[in-house]
Order: sequence, then structure tokens, then C-alpha cells
Amino acid sequence: MMNNHLFKRFSVGLLFLWIGLFALLPFVLVCLASVLESGDTNIFVWHFTFTNYLQLFHPIYFKIFVRSLYLSVVSCSFCFMLGYPFAYICSRMPKAVKPVLIFFLMLPFWTSTLMRVYSIIVLIRGEGWLSHLLMWLGLIHQPLHLLFTQTAVLIGLVYISLPFMILPLYANLEKFDWRLLDAARDLGAGKLRILFRVVVPITKPGIIAGVMLVLLPAMTLFYVPDVLGGAKSLLLGNLIKDQFFEAHNWPFGASISMILTILMGALLLFYWKNSSEENRQELI
Repeated sequence: MMNNHLFKRFSVGLLFLWIGLFALLPFVLVCLASVLESGDTNIFVWHFTFTNYLQLFHPIYFKIFVRSLYLSVVSCSFCFMLGYPFAYICSRMPKAVKPVLIFFLMLPFWTSTLMRVYSIIVLIRGEGWLSHLLMWLGLIHQPLHLLFTQTAVLIGLVYISLPFMILPLYANLEKFDWRLLDAARDLGAGKLRILFRVVVPITKPGIIAGVMLVLLPAMTLFYVPDVLGGAKSLLLGNLIKDQFFEAHNWPFGASISMILTILMGALLLFYWKNSSEENRQELI
């Protein structure tokens, strides 16, 4: 009995040590670096300042933030419009079919994300499969020039983020009591009324969780604009990477990271207030 108690204390202590070293400590260091000045010979100078945060309001950086937020919101919207019907249909399928659909949804994760982004080039380049298909169908008469455009970045963000929208929606819809739809029909509600007054409100925690998993990460996937957008597309993820590895301005890069952390905290608080304890456990 004593050995079990010691083992539990050791396991919990090891877990807290791991979290402290690889999660809490890096967060504290980033938070500290964000209020320090950048040095010429050192990574930072021990002089506290909020200039790094004020610098975010510079027209150049503010424009990058707005562009990143716009692409993130648009990609999140597309993920929701594509993911909600898929999650709905999957949740209504027989039990033998559901695992198969989820398997095919998770199958791309077996391949490197970067390799999957490069594979999109084969589809959307001027002589790619998409252009050949549309010309064969007679919908266009010349190849599409999507590569190295904002549209290509949007396609890449939706492709990478879509499973993260579907999974929380599916987890929420799978437990849905479908008898509520029959009750709503008996009361005279139409299909749209049932959708927006019954299904959507009950699945709101899954929607919020999906938005959380897509919205902010889409702003920081720096390799997607690098590969698909070229030099024409710069998002917050690229700006953070450039500040750390090229400009060597770690305090400014840390301040941008802290802003994203605060936004994530706000989303988590919103999710906490609009979900039950069971939904929170699913997200964890």
C-alpha cells in the first residue's frame, strides 16, 4: 500500500516537473523577453519596456495582423461549412461505417504536414491536375494561376485545418439525441428552424472548440505561406519566425507570441463559459 502511494506521488511529481520545465518555464521566459529590449550583441538587454507591444500598431505590422486575421477567419469559415455537414452525416451513419470515415479523415496525419502542403502544388499549379480537369470539363480555356497567391494560401490553410474542425463537431454530434428532431417536427418546425433552433445551439460547444482549434493556428502556420504564397503572403507565423531567426529581435517576436497567447486565453474563457464539464473533458 505504501509503495502504491509513493509511486503515485512520484508519477504526479514527475508530471508536474515535465510541465514546469517544458511548458511553464518557456512561457515565463517568452513573457519576460517580450518586455525587454533587443541588444546589438546579446539576445536582449535587461531593460524593461513596452515598446515591443506598441510596435505592433505600426502600419506595416498592423497590416500583417489584419491580413492574418482575415485569412484565418475565412479559412475557419470554409472549414466550418465543409466540416459541419461531414460531421453531421458521419454521426448519422451506422456504427460499422463511422470508424471507417474517421479512419480516412485521420489518414493524412500519417504523412508529414509539410509534404502534404507540397502536394497541393501538384494540384493548383498552372499545369496541375486542377487546371487540366477544369479545361477538360470546358469550364476554363486557359490554365489557372493559383500558385503563389493568397488563394493558394487559403486552400492550404483549409486543407490542413479541416480535420481539427470536424473532430470536435463529430464528438458533439455523436451524442446528440436525434429524438429532439422528431419532437421539433411534431411541433411544426421546418428544416431550417430545426437546424438553427435545435441542432446548432446544442452543438455550440463543438463549434466553439472547432473554431479554437482552427482560428489561431491558421494565423501561425508559417510554412503554408512560405510554400504556397511565396513572397506575396506574410502572416503572423512568418513574422514571428523572421523576428527570431533572421532579424534576431527576440523581444518583438516574443511580444507577438504573447498577443496570440492572450487571444487563445480569451477563446478558452469563452469556451469555458459556454460548455459543460463533459465538453471540457472532451477538449482536454
